[in-house]
Amino acid sequence: MNLAEAFAAYENVRQRLPAPSGRGACVRLPNLDALADQVDTFLLDAFGVLNIGETAIPGVPDRVAGLQKAGKRVLIVSNAAGFPHANLMEKYKRLGYDFAPEDVITSRKALLHGLRSEPARHWGMMATESLGRADLEDLNVTYLADDLAAYEAAEAFLLIGSAAWTEQRQALLEATLIAHPRPVYVGNPDIVAPRETGFSTEPGAFAHRLADQTGVVPQFFGKPFGTIFDLAFVQLDHPNPKRIVMVGDSLHTDILGGQVAGVKTALISGYGFFAGSDVTTSIDAAGIYPDFIIDRP
Repeated sequence: MNLAEAFAAYENVRQRLPAPSGRGACVRLPNLDALADQVDTFLLDAFGVLNIGETAIPGVPDRVAGLQKAGKRVLIVSNAAGFPHANLMEKYKRLGYDFAPEDVITSRKALLHGLRSEPARHWGMMATESLGRADLEDLNVTYLADDLAAYEAAEAFLLIGSAAWTEQRQALLEATLIAHPRPVYVGNPDIVAPRETGFSTEPGAFAHRLADQTGVVPQFFGKPFGTIFDLAFVQLDHPNPKRIVMVGDSLHTDILGGQVAGVKTALISGYGFFAGSDVTTSIDAAGIYPDFIIDRP
């Protein structure tokens, strides 16, 4: 999937996303340091802000460390549902970042928080089995593969990681939902994520296809939906939305989510989703206007 296709995919599902709240001024700034006087708390997306795939964006570990040293609160707010929390902590340390475990807020956490109010179920799960069941130990889950019986036996479905997902598995899931509609919970609303060699297809893409094909509308956890921001605000002492900024590379998840949460927003234009493109055209087309446009983190 290329940039134009990815952008169109988000636009095609706008009916399932929150509506924009307000219109930012799109003030151009060079990097995160230029926001330091206006902001006490930085909520940073991961892919496209801290890293591209498994590689840290050059200079960003030092910039984040400088903000932390200056007394700024820096949290990760990421739709990284597919990875156990401990794996993410190891990754960020390897990339040169220093975050406390409680300051890494993921859509995996948001999903698990949401499931606390749900009845116990046998879940069929889209995930990468080799990553293990850390954080999910209390759930009765079966990894979905190529056995139709596993789909038919599930009482509901969790979509958290799509690296091992295939078109055959998607077809099985769609067929079983058409035959017997059941709840679908999505731990990563992203349609794509920026990698070193292009975009990967994420669980949100398959979730929206499910909705289109089966009529079963999934429940989403993660940006741009509010629960993940609620979890982030719990970590802050008397948060002042006017002094908080959500920084990300995606209009439809990071910027839209930050607007819905009532905080400032900053779109990264030189890395991630919009790298090498004219963000102004996309901003106008989407009608999602950030407060700031930043060339690089």
